[in-house]
Order: sequence, then structure tokens, then C-alpha cells
Amino acid sequence: MFVVGLEFDPSLFHLPVREAKVACAGVFTTFILACLLTPFLQVTDVSNIKFNLCLSIILSGTACPLLTRQITDLKIGKSDIGRFVVSAGIQSDLVATVLISVGFIMFDPFTSFTTRSLQDIIGMIAMLVIETMLAGKVTPIIMNWLNHENPEGKPMKGSHLILSIAYVVIVCSCSPVWGKFNNVLSAFLAGFFMPREGRISKMLITKVNYFFGIIFYPLFSFWVGTEAELTKFGAGHIMTWARLFSLFVIATVGKILGTVVSGVMLGFRWQESVAIGLLLSMKGHFQMYLAITAAKMNLTSLSTSIVMVFVTILTIIYTPFVVGNIIERARKRSPTQLMALQWLNPSNELRILQCLHGPQNLQSAISVIEISRGPADPGIMVYLTDMIELTESIAATLVHSQGVDAVTVTDQAVVNMREQITNAVGAYLGADGEGISLRRMLALSTMNSMHNDICILAEDLMVSLIILPFHKDQDTYGRLNGGHSRFRHVNRKVLRHAPCSVGILVDRGLGSTKISRSSVSLNAAVIFIGGKDDREALSYAGRVARHPGVKLTVIRFLLDANGDSVSSRICRARVNIAEHEEEMKLDDEYFAEFYDRHVATGHVAYMEKYLVNSGQTFSTLRSLEEQYALFIVGRGGRVNSVLTVGMNDWEECPELGPIGDILSASDFSVTASVLIIQQHNLKGELDGLNDEFSIM
Repeated sequence: MFVVGLEFDPSLFHLPVREAKVACAGVFTTFILACLLTPFLQVTDVSNIKFNLCLSIILSGTACPLLTRQITDLKIGKSDIGRFVVSAGIQSDLVATVLISVGFIMFDPFTSFTTRSLQDIIGMIAMLVIETMLAGKVTPIIMNWLNHENPEGKPMKGSHLILSIAYVVIVCSCSPVWGKFNNVLSAFLAGFFMPREGRISKMLITKVNYFFGIIFYPLFSFWVGTEAELTKFGAGHIMTWARLFSLFVIATVGKILGTVVSGVMLGFRWQESVAIGLLLSMKGHFQMYLAITAAKMNLTSLSTSIVMVFVTILTIIYTPFVVGNIIERARKRSPTQLMALQWLNPSNELRILQCLHGPQNLQSAISVIEISRGPADPGIMVYLTDMIELTESIAATLVHSQGVDAVTVTDQAVVNMREQITNAVGAYLGADGEGISLRRMLALSTMNSMHNDICILAEDLMVSLIILPFHKDQDTYGRLNGGHSRFRHVNRKVLRHAPCSVGILVDRGLGSTKISRSSVSLNAAVIFIGGKDDREALSYAGRVARHPGVKLTVIRFLLDANGDSVSSRICRARVNIAEHEEEMKLDDEYFAEFYDRHVATGHVAYMEKYLVNSGQTFSTLRSLEEQYALFIVGRGGRVNSVLTVGMNDWEECPELGPIGDILSASDFSVTASVLIIQQHNLKGELDGLNDEFSIM
């Protein structure tokens, strides 16, 4: 309890109104719910109202030190909800501690909660006041003097160290020695009023916390485990499980009800209120100690005490999932997606991770590098990466270089392949590589973990776009073969986990096209329907438009307002109007900017297609089959778009999106390559969020 008091930093307890309301609402709602339900759980052999009241107070408390550590370890301590939960947890725990203190003064737990005499009550209150004044007034004076006498940088005097420890022991022990109060609460007061500034306090907090974290808490948990004999748990009795479930529900539902009601009054969203309630329902070491002590004092059975210990553990294990949900919702609300082409500053160098399965992808990769190069200043940085499956034969030839972050592969086939690619790229750069910087990389791993290597490379190299080869290759007849299914799984995993935007290149002869820098040699089209992926594709097309050898046409598919169909009516019924209008606004703003920069200046051709439904979208795409050698499309399109609704019902490769799947179908063109782009989607982890993110 001395450590608990130390971690109750009074500087954090400034009684903010919002935190106080939520803390008190959670405590008293849980307390009332527990008072109503615990009498039916038969936690004691004989009905004992006072014990049930004590149990209700314990269930309504919060393990503030443990909660603070969890919030800090899970990296949300600097966020608005993290600071709110820590502050509310301090106040919740303090309210519960005050209620326990009042109950201890009124009733004696060592004699089955008999009411104390008036003389004992007055004596305990007087002792509590004296001890509080001693700890609150004298402690700062003594500790500040000791800090002044032992400044930083000088060895601490042994006598002063002994004096500080002796004083703490005196404050913790005086009331138990006089027999007027409990030593547990005395230790809490001694820690609570200890000054947080100064050398002595920092040393005590550091050393004591280290001692407790390394030695005491493991031993304490071991002691709890030895006392909680599972053979006496009573797993065969339905009442045992009823107590376990009921106490857990009371501890969590009471907090959630209190925080949701108070959250409604404060204007919080219900998701945040529920998360706060779940976090504030956390119990810890003190509740475990009281559960075991209750059995040792014969106030309840050992089976019930074990149930209380399990309830305490259950209130802890879901914390990471609650925090994970908070982070996921915060990332969805985050207004900035840094690792995407759309947000790239034009004055910054474009970084691309260009992946290869082998030499068969090299010429198409060079063509992509060529059309992506943009102006020589700021230029483009390409990390040409070989995706090599780690087989047993390759693993046997690996030589780990010492002192260098590299792996040398001595397998002759792999060496020859990498040399062939390196020589071809060197010849290309030697001919006309102005503005292009290139580095060779290697993703050498099993197929199950190759996506991980690619994502780590992309994150470490801070690239804005990963370009992956499609898992199917073109055969001698111009059609796409069955392909490499395991590379398909790699592509799908990269799309899910990539820290930046991702493009999948379906090559149908793009590599055989010699792209000139003096005359137009490539006809390309970008299909724009709407949505973040289409905006990302349009952003990439803006770089392609600057290449003198590329004639780019932007084809915008628009919904014909005069047309009507069953599919369009169904789609409009499903659509979220607010979300749809917001997305349309973003599309119009970004397209208008692109139009002014590229179309209005004559560098890019433009056409509009007014369509009624997804059937017309399909037929229009088929009509473009022989007109362009390269299509640039977004993977997703706009959510619930009338022009793509239902297309996913017949998708062969869902990872390409509805438009990309049609353009990449085996019965489509044999000369039209397709680049499908997905914009960076932040989700799942804290990476990418500011530590001080706001969600409430």
C-alpha cells in the first residue's frame, strides 16, 4: 500500500469536473448494483450485510497503479483518452479507499464486522487526523531538508538515508503500534503524502518500485497461487460458476453503466464511454490480497475467494483488446495519411519499392521506372527488390556477413539471376538515367513471411509506393497463365499490411515497349470513378503525364442523373448519404485540382462517360480494349458506387478490385497492361499516429 500511495501522485489529482463525474458515477453505480445482487450469491455461509457492503466497495474500486502501468505500456498514456482514464482511475480508487477507511472505522472485520464502540470510533478518527497531519505537514519539511542537504551529483550521506527510511517506517507504524488504526491504510498515507520532487523521493520511488516489480509482485502472485488451492475451487458446483460470472458482470457492467450515463451528460460518444468503463473496472493486487485474506479470516469460503481472484484476473486480460480498439478507431479518424502519393510534397523525392519475381519482370519494371521518373529535380529513388523464396538449398548456402547488415547468397542460380538483373538495369541507367537513383535490395524469406520482409523494407526506406508483379505471367499466345498462387497470397498480404500505397502491375507487353523521351510511344489511360484509391491512381497518373513519351487520357465515369435502374435504386437505398457526399466532395476537389494542372494546360486528354449502372461500366471498359497499352486504375473505387455495385459477385481476383479485375481478365486484351493502385490505409497499430492523438 506504500507503493500504491507513491503512485497516487497528488499533482495529478486536481479534481477535474469531467473525470470526477465519470469516476463517481462508475463507483456508485457499481456499488449500488453490487449491493442489490451480492446477497443472492451466497458468498458467506451466514447472511452478513456488512460483509456484502465491503465486497460491493471492493468491486466498485479501480486498481489505479496497475491501470496506469497498462495505459503507459500500451502507448496511449499521452492521448486524451489515456490521460482521462488515468485521472479518472486515480479518483475512482481514492473514492473506494475513502469508503473502505470509513467502513473500517465503523466496523471491525476481525470480529465478523461487529459495530465498534463510540469510544473506539472517536479514537480512530483522532488517530487518523493526527497521522494525516503528520504525513501531510511534517513529511514535506523533513524530505525537503534532506533533499537540500544532499544535492544531485554528491554522494548521499548514510545518516540521512537512514533518517529518511526511519521516518517512513515511523509514519507507517505509529497507528498500528497504538492500536488505533490499520497498518495497510497507514502505509498508504505515508506513500500518498511523500513529495514527488527531490532526490530522496525519486530514489525511494525508483528503488521501491524496482524491488516490488522484480521481487515482491512475483512472490505475491506465487503466494496467491499457493493459497488458492484449485482442488477446493468447486468446479462441479453450478453456484461456483454463477458467482464467478455474476461478480465479473457486476464489476464491469456497473462501471460501463456509470460511465455511459455520465458520458451522455458530458457529450462523449458511447464507444469512448464503454472503453473508459471497461478500463476503470480493472482490479489488481489489493483486491487479490483482500480475497485471500477474507478466506483466512473465515469470512467466506476458499472457493469463493478463488472466484474473486479469477474475477480480478478477468478484469485485466481484456485491457489490450480495449486499447487496440481505441487505437483502431483513432487511426480511422486520423486526418493524415503520410505514406501515400496523394500527400507527397511535389518538392520531395518519390521513393518506390519495385519488386521482381525474376528476370521475366525486369523489362516491365524498367518501363514503370521510366514513366514514373518525373523531372530530374527532385527525381525518383527506386529500390529494386528481388523476391526470392527461401528454400532448403538456398538456406544451406547462406553466409551471414559479420559487421554488415547483409546476407550473401552463394546459390549459383540466384547469383546469376541477380547479376543478370543488375547488368540490365545498369545498362538502362547508363543510357539515360538522369534523375533516377537506384539501389538493389533483397527480400529472401519463406512465402509465408515474405510480405513481412517487404513491409519492413518499405517502412525502413520510407517509400510512398510498393509495386508488385501480378502472380500471372503472359504466355506465348499473349494470354495470362495460371500463375504462381503463392505469390498471389504474398500480394494479398502486402495489400493488407503495407505501411504505404501499393500497386499491382499486370504485364501484357509493357516491357516490350521502348518508351522514347523524344516522341509519344505509349498510350495510357486512367479510369476515375471516385474514392481514395482512384484519387491515388490519379495522383500517380499526374507523374506519368509529365513524361514526353506518354500520351495520357483521363476517362471519368459519371452517373447519369436521368438514368434509373433496379441496381441503382438498390445502391442508393444502401448508401450512407453523409459518407457518400463527403467522398464526392473530396473527389470533385481533387479532380478539379488535377484538371487545372494537367488537362487545362493541354498535357492530358480528357473524356467523360455518363453511365447508368455497373452493366454499362462493364461494356464501356470492354470498348476501350484495343485503344490503350496501359490502364491505371484504383483498386477500390468509391464505396457503394452505383457504377460498380454487384461487380464483386464475379471477381476472379478480388485483390485487384472490380475495375482492375475486368481489365486483367484472361479474355480481355492481350496488349493492355494494367496498374492497380491502393492508397495507404492506416489501421490496426499505433504506428502512424501521433502519441498525443485525440479521440474524445
